[in-house]
Amino acid sequence: MLLYKQKKNQSAKGNRLLISINVLGSAGPIRFVVGEEELVAAVIDTALKSYAREGRLPVLGSDLNDFLLYCPTSGSDALSPWDMIGSPGARNFLLCKKPKTDVVADDRRSPDAGIARKGNGSWKSWINKSFSLKVSSH
Repeated sequence: MLLYKQKKNQSAKGNRLLISINVLGSAGPIRFVVGEEELVAAVIDTALKSYAREGRLPVLGSDLNDFLLYCPTSGSDALSPWDMIGSPGARNFLLCKKPKTDVVADDRRSPDAGIARKGNGSWKSWINKSFSLKVSSH
């Protein structure tokens, strides 16, 4: 009777992959091994923890909901957090912070609306403001 030995790169969870994640603004990629059935959300969490453990800059934070993982071969859409990391068939990824969505407030309700509008004056107001500064003599 011949026994079949399981390959080293296969486990009970399936194949394991060495992935490389480039973080936007960081010097180099983060590399680690994951199972191909791992969820994208878990991979983002692992990448953030590894990034922080290595003391890399810029500091990113630890909330995985603030980040998107892109695969260069799958187009411009980010991977869903519920997808498996092995589904795109790639091993190189890009981790980016989600763009902040600012809620546009009505100008009458926003207390900072007047300040923002005031700062967008013309060059004449800047010149007048500059000349109105008092110069102290020695």
